[in-house]
Amino acid sequence: MLLSLAQWLQTLSPEFGFFRVFQYLTFRAVMAALTALLIGLAFGPWVIRRLAALKIGQPIRDYGVQEHLAKSGTPTMGGVLILIGIGVSTLLWFDWSNRFVWIVMLVTLGFGAIGWVDDWRKVVQKNPEGMRSREKYFWQSVIGLVAALYLAFSVSETSNLRVLELFLRWVQSGFSNDLPPKADLIVPFFKTISYPLGVFGFIALTYFVIVGASNAVNLTDGLDGLAIMPVVMVGSALGIFAYVTGNAVFSKYLLIPYIPGAGELMVFCAAMAGAGLAFLWFNTHPAQVFMGDVGALSLGGALGTIAVITRQEIVLGIMGGVFVLEALSVMLQVGWFKYTKKKYGTGRRILKMAPLHHHFEKSGWKETQVVVRFWIITMLLCLIGLASLKLR
Repeated sequence: MLLSLAQWLQTLSPEFGFFRVFQYLTFRAVMAALTALLIGLAFGPWVIRRLAALKIGQPIRDYGVQEHLAKSGTPTMGGVLILIGIGVSTLLWFDWSNRFVWIVMLVTLGFGAIGWVDDWRKVVQKNPEGMRSREKYFWQSVIGLVAALYLAFSVSETSNLRVLELFLRWVQSGFSNDLPPKADLIVPFFKTISYPLGVFGFIALTYFVIVGASNAVNLTDGLDGLAIMPVVMVGSALGIFAYVTGNAVFSKYLLIPYIPGAGELMVFCAAMAGAGLAFLWFNTHPAQVFMGDVGALSLGGALGTIAVITRQEIVLGIMGGVFVLEALSVMLQVGWFKYTKKKYGTGRRILKMAPLHHHFEKSGWKETQVVVRFWIITMLLCLIGLASLKLR
């Protein structure tokens, strides 16, 4: 919005020439981060008071880590504060004609709505099950598949009209699987290794990345500050990938696909980082508020969508290694328990408790030790991911 206003003022008089600074993507990204940060810090206390007044307190499982029982009643659904910061800041600073930012925002808000309903049923309606797993997965799948179908034809095009034309041509051709090379699955650290996916392969991969990332972040959100700081770091790193992917000169030099318009995602990533840091101010141990599913599901979906647009799905798996391990720990724990119960009559566990962060707590690590060490691991993984830009 501010970009359009600045462009309009420049047409009125040469005196407004200093507004040319709004044309610079890096300037708008920095301002988006600052705007989201200030919004979060300013409105955080009010949001926490409102959540407390509505008695939206986090229930704590009796069979979980005993030290966490003291957290019972802490306001949850604080993810709305993150979404407000991201939404307002992004709308102020990004180019409204950019379709990629809109699709990321729609995915983010869509998954946020799913999380909101789930949290509301659990906390307000006192339904311990919340949104049933099948219902939650159904709506996640709907959003993920719609986003995947759109992105399959938008990566190589610059307008929604062309995207529609390609989709209709694909249907009329009997669902031909051809897609341009820039839609291939790129293997990091290698110059020329990539794998053609075809339309159905691209849709399947995109769906898996978006829905998988959303649930992985949600599983990680179990300790004070554990999920939000990795989201900030991975999101910031993806912002760098978006910037170089949307720049014809940098993408050619670094041997990565040039995706026109992808650079504008840097504004969204910066807003996510600013809003995340503001939330961490209140979520650091001992937390004054939890993000809940409304925050975790939406942030994970955003990271997955950005990774697909910038063609960095594998790099997302590297940089978000903590999220991946948390999700795998749950799948392995549940799978092994069911298998051994069926075979031996008694279920057995691989970990002391899943997700992985609870296993380390049960092993004697303090909560702050787990959180900070997972942050350090994420920082290292993000540096490895960024190194893939040059090391090929």
